[in-house]
Amino acid sequence: MRHTLTIDDRTLSYLDFGGPGRPLLALHGGMSEGLAFAGLAEALGDEWRVIAPDQRGHGDSDRAPDYSRAGYVADAVALLDHLGLDAPVALLGYSLGGLNAVHLAAAHPDRISALVDIDGAVEVHPAGGAWMDFLKGMRYSAPTREELLAAAGPIGSQFVAQALRPLPEGGWRLPFHPQDMLDSVEACRGDHWDAWLGSTCPAALVHGVRSTSLPQAQADAMVSRRPGTSYTPLEGDHFVPFTDPAGVHGAVAKFLATL
Repeated sequence: MRHTLTIDDRTLSYLDFGGPGRPLLALHGGMSEGLAFAGLAEALGDEWRVIAPDQRGHGDSDRAPDYSRAGYVADAVALLDHLGLDAPVALLGYSLGGLNAVHLAAAHPDRISALVDIDGAVEVHPAGGAWMDFLKGMRYSAPTREELLAAAGPIGSQFVAQALRPLPEGGWRLPFHPQDMLDSVEACRGDHWDAWLGSTCPAALVHGVRSTSLPQAQADAMVSRRPGTSYTPLEGDHFVPFTDPAGVHGAVAKFLATL
């Protein structure tokens, strides 16, 4: 179920959950990986074939020279080409993956039949705070898992404990390089309304109503300004896919059933 392809001498790793259903390309959030969609794949069953890459710099995929929208989108298109998926596919993204999905749908409307954005904002203004501070202080590798988790601190260790990778020469590494994640966050900065309004396929916005990443006013504007966009509010914050997976899976399944 895990496969790889090579793009510009970089390895892009991806999970293909298989099955006879229609393809659904799923793009994870920052500091995460394709495996985050295992629960969604199980919930959707045979109706949908979930394909979830470890986006550049995440999971088992190699680090990349940049973390621009163009780079992330190019990787997704290369994966679709690699899989021979020429007909339009359904597309889902969470957080960073949501923003990447929005740009993919706008740049390649002939490849995308529907769009699900899970708490991905289109006005992004990163600020300092606990998340940035812990990234700046994290170590990428250490001789033991315990040392690496201790260096990550309580927030980081909770987020990555199950995703550490053994190094071939011994020791352990994070599933991402902290500097890459800082660069990726900064590359998201700006106004992405043109991309959000640049696609016309059916779309759904799944929103954690207490999200500080996607304020309610912005979510409301995203739905009202883009024709053909449905809205599902869920009680929770930006991390609603992890705190209410059943709610997210149900919202996604309900939307996909309309296609």
